[in-house]
Amino acid sequence: MDEQRNTPDPAPFSEEEVDEAPLADGPQSNGTPGVGRIVLAATPIGNVGDASARLIELLGTSDIVAAEDTRRLHRLVTALGVEVTGRVISYHEHNEVAKTGELLDHVRAGKTILMVSDAGMPAVSDPGFRLVEGAVAAGLTVTAVPGPSAVLTALALSGLPTDRFCFEGFLPRKSGERNSRLVDLADERRTMVFFEAPHRLEVMLRALHERFGADRRAAVCRELTKTYEEVIRGSLRELLEWAENNEVRGEIAVVVGGAPEQEPGKPEDHVAAVNQLISQGIRLKEAVAAVAEDARVSKRELYSAVLAAR
Repeated sequence: MDEQRNTPDPAPFSEEEVDEAPLADGPQSNGTPGVGRIVLAATPIGNVGDASARLIELLGTSDIVAAEDTRRLHRLVTALGVEVTGRVISYHEHNEVAKTGELLDHVRAGKTILMVSDAGMPAVSDPGFRLVEGAVAAGLTVTAVPGPSAVLTALALSGLPTDRFCFEGFLPRKSGERNSRLVDLADERRTMVFFEAPHRLEVMLRALHERFGADRRAAVCRELTKTYEEVIRGSLRELLEWAENNEVRGEIAVVVGGAPEQEPGKPEDHVAAVNQLISQGIRLKEAVAAVAEDARVSKRELYSAVLAAR
């Protein structure tokens, strides 16, 4: 959710110093040549107390820490009272293509690389996917340290069904692309989780309102795990009115209920669909089976309706 964050504090060291610093002396290596690994580690999404014991240990022992923002990393380790003894490398969306090969070479040399994003799990709407993709292709070891997740936290607090869900990240900024995506999602029956920047929330909710309908249930989750955590639940109409009348700040996750189940209707309502498939060269029984499954009606009754209509 890095797009939503404010400008970080000044870095304790410049990016050039970070990338060119030699590996520190000491027992920080966790591997031998050819037996390195990449560890994706979740970092707190707001409350530093959510940092896991494994994250704290790896911050102090990994050979290399690849961080989305080295300034945020410095703030985190300072808050945790951890000393990073390994090399720190800046790894973000603007340099990950160039840096991935270098990091994989370090893994091949037996180094342990800890990958951390600004908040939450790397590779989930944050840098890290290219590194994992490259490691998998090269047959290198990748593991993870689970922890805080804005996606799962928002989903759990939304009050919406959690048995089936999908994560859609940020919607496109351009209205045409955004509307096209929402048209594709209009019939999605799973609960959907989105990220959005606070200054674009009203536009997003208006688009959801137009495409999904005013009565679709949703929740806006703001500043999760932080002091001013807030979850606003209601219909898209109610949430849009709230956004229009309030100055929204902080990091935002939006959870939207899935499309309601459609009534199956009567078998005779689907005769035309069967005949259309038959006109394309599909056998009667196969056409009936396909339409019946999609429309959730009895195959036997639909078959009888087709024959009766002839």
